[in-house]
Amino acid sequence: MRALRPGDPPFVGGHRLLGRLGAGGMGVVYLARSTGGALVALKVIRAEYAADHGFRARFRREAEAASGLTGRWVVPVTAAEPEAREPWLTTAFVPGPSLAEAVALHGPLPERTVRALGARLAEALTEVHAAGLVHRDVKPGNVLLALDGPRLIDFGIARSTGATALTASDVVIGSPGYLSPEQARGQGRDIGPPSDVFSLGCVLAYAATGRRPFGTGTAAAVIFRTVHEEPDLDAVPWTLVPLLTDCLAKDPEARPTAQEVRDALAGEDDRERDRENEWENDRQRGSAGERAGGRKAGGADAREAGREGKRADDWLPPSLPRLIAERSSAVLALPDPERGRTTLVEQPPEGPAVSRRRLLTLGSASAVVLTGGGLAAWAASRPASGGNGATSSAPLHRYVIGLHADLSGPDRAIGRAQERGARLAVADFNSGSRDGRAFDLALKVLDDAGQPKRAEEVAGKFIADHDVYAVIGPTGSTVAKAAVSRYEKALLPIVTVSSGDDAYSQATTRAYFQLRPDENTLSTPFIHYLTNVEESRRTALIDDRAANRISWQIVRTLTTYPPSKGTTTTHVVPADSEDFDTVAAAVLAADAQAVVYAGSSPHRAARCALALERAGFRGTRMAPEPVLQTAFLKEAGRAAEGWVMVTTYVDPAELPAAARFVKTYRKRFGVRTVGRFAVESYDALLFVAQGMRELGGAEPERGAMVRRLRETTHKGLAKTIEFDPKTDEFRWVNSLFLHRVRNGTPDFLGRYDEVKRD
Repeated sequence: MRALRPGDPPFVGGHRLLGRLGAGGMGVVYLARSTGGALVALKVIRAEYAADHGFRARFRREAEAASGLTGRWVVPVTAAEPEAREPWLTTAFVPGPSLAEAVALHGPLPERTVRALGARLAEALTEVHAAGLVHRDVKPGNVLLALDGPRLIDFGIARSTGATALTASDVVIGSPGYLSPEQARGQGRDIGPPSDVFSLGCVLAYAATGRRPFGTGTAAAVIFRTVHEEPDLDAVPWTLVPLLTDCLAKDPEARPTAQEVRDALAGEDDRERDRENEWENDRQRGSAGERAGGRKAGGADAREAGREGKRADDWLPPSLPRLIAERSSAVLALPDPERGRTTLVEQPPEGPAVSRRRLLTLGSASAVVLTGGGLAAWAASRPASGGNGATSSAPLHRYVIGLHADLSGPDRAIGRAQERGARLAVADFNSGSRDGRAFDLALKVLDDAGQPKRAEEVAGKFIADHDVYAVIGPTGSTVAKAAVSRYEKALLPIVTVSSGDDAYSQATTRAYFQLRPDENTLSTPFIHYLTNVEESRRTALIDDRAANRISWQIVRTLTTYPPSKGTTTTHVVPADSEDFDTVAAAVLAADAQAVVYAGSSPHRAARCALALERAGFRGTRMAPEPVLQTAFLKEAGRAAEGWVMVTTYVDPAELPAAARFVKTYRKRFGVRTVGRFAVESYDALLFVAQGMRELGGAEPERGAMVRRLRETTHKGLAKTIEFDPKTDEFRWVNSLFLHRVRNGTPDFLGRYDEVKRD
């Protein structure tokens, strides 16, 4: 919402303008109040478009068609003037955030919300198509979220399906990333309802994952992938994948209709709503006296309100109703341009505090589409506890933390897990009592795709955004080298949980916080385990030269400090060879009691495991973290059994303190397994939040954050984050862990120095 500009008119068609909602190439959208007092969104078309007779004809036709849309999930046209010098139209105003904004602030939506969203948007499109219209711009920015359901808006580029003479050919109309292949090709005459279904599939994939199914980048690159490549649905809940795959078919005739999408997604709540609508229609056909004084009607109203509240409670995740209430409050607190004072709104009667169920009941269709009262009036006046126990309706200030991650490159599984962990941390922080905090948090996520050049660009964007006070990331060591120097120069705190590069130290960096042990420390758990748990007096080291630095570091350390103060033998495998049978024979000839594979390739480690099994080796077998991948477990098969892996991450499912985190993670993201480094990302974000809180009442400043974080100790779910007061180095001793492969899966043993003999 922005203030009116000096050149903006005070009235348009009898509507009092209150502020600007947005502006684009076609015109300006205002928040306005009708003569009857209702808030509306009023769109004024620029005069240069109105000079085109064909445009006016289409505008008139579309305004008439859109005004006939009466569905619950469509925001209809309430008034229009096609003959004005600058044509205008109005729609009912919905104060909720757009789907794009909600996902940007709070992350992907849970599966149940995506299903409800899809069913209701498909229902809206069914009505649009039945009216002979094609929306042509179904995208997250054109979907508003209200307490009782979504609203499809902006028919400004809709075309009548029969009016091909007024549709320009070879013109791409729509938003790259959400337009259909036929739109991308500029095939105007071939664009019909299936195009909207394709766009709906893109919207639902975005809602479920927070990413566009055809990626990001230049418009040309996105359009090319839309036309020629398959969508990325890897992170979509598996129960939604078949339907979204059908929606995103390249051939329009292979896609389901909007009604078929609605039927596939509709749950019991939607079927109940259909029954309620039938009952409502029957009720409205009764006499006015029966509605006013009938005992049955009153009881039904109460039942309907309760059911409406339940549906709203089931439709949205907990973080969004509050955001909608804040938006409603902000809109109704706007000054009245005519009187120069705050707009008066109806106040709720005094009495007990309004419950959440009452809030959801107020959020029915009649209240969410504002007419000057209802939910927004309640939200504007509701008390909220301040830090001193007083009440205040003002929302808390919101500070932004960035997440610099690989979401589409080689480390995307880790990057996505970190994003999810950070999202849960923000939600948990913001859901706490306002008596215990002075601000809210928001998360801004940028993807570097695992590319150093893009990592530099991402760092530049975060640095330029002065609302960002710290950044979690990057995901991998390669891109960290490209980005850390930029963060350092800007003194923007950068906190990584999965990059283990030892190229940085406190002597050369101040703003870089590496909460993961570097490569120099990875040898310690091998020595401790083979000395205190499974004692080995003769240890064979397999120096896999394909691993370069990692292998060299492990071999050098274990040779200098052999386990159990025994002896070690080193067996080299050249980088261009996969002959591990010769090495396995040498291990047996050395009468080794344990083997440490000092490499980083899951494939080559699997070849090593198979060779050792064929040779009959039965001693202890160990390897570092990079080996513990699905590829190793599958390729090695039974030969992987018993291998002990050194890692820098935990399995939160085995930590009692993380039980709530695991349950919430699984439920919100529809997965069975918590991704690697997800809980570490959760801890890192709350570590940053704790540092911000410890600055006291002062607004955070980047340089002050750098100093404060180095002095902050945070007891996380995975480990305690703390720094040595003398060296300022991260204390890594509590950040190394062991897993053992059992029955084909990694079994978390715990912190390396706490693992006991069996």
